[in-house]
Amino acid sequence: MSGAARGPAPVIGVLALQGDVREHLTALTGAGAQARPVRRRAELDAVDGLVIPGGESTTISKLVDIFELREPIDKRIAAGMPVYGSCAGMIMLAGEVLDGRPDQRGFDGIEMTVRRNAFGRQVDSFEAPVEIVGVDGPALHAVFIRAPWVERVGAGVEVLGTVTDGPAAGRIVAVRQGNLLATSFHPELTGDLRLHRYFVDLTRAVA
Repeated sequence: MSGAARGPAPVIGVLALQGDVREHLTALTGAGAQARPVRRRAELDAVDGLVIPGGESTTISKLVDIFELREPIDKRIAAGMPVYGSCAGMIMLAGEVLDGRPDQRGFDGIEMTVRRNAFGRQVDSFEAPVEIVGVDGPALHAVFIRAPWVERVGAGVEVLGTVTDGPAAGRIVAVRQGNLLATSFHPELTGDLRLHRYFVDLTRAVA
């Protein structure tokens, strides 16, 4: 993906209800996209792809309903819009969430089971190298903050990255299903734009 031919800059929105919105907007711009915050239906209609940032998944779930964005996002996902979810965004894209709140609702986009806060509480946040399938160069420096991990994937889900050492070795932390991409970690916090370029290239190819 990282070697794909460049074309017109796709318009990629960042769901701007809660979480690392500014950081993703900056990273997407640096990766060659036209980046815009998305809070309203009209703003969603104007983008080619969407990022669901890290933050607090239960809060994001509630705000999606308050801002009347759930049905429009569901429809765009069903129509093939590329979506990338990091940390809480991964939880929002999962078909099944373990240890979530009973009233928590996601978009059921990726056939996977995710355990919320699997790596522990805020004090248990950590950093580790993670190699990502389709991203050239050395392993990404991955930042995990109260992160989920993936416990199960369906037949249509490609595992892109796992933790390679430490007590969480072997845990799945990056996946893709069709036009949907999700990571447990926060690439927007490191200054390494390769994963955002991967998503920009994916969105460009679809757009």
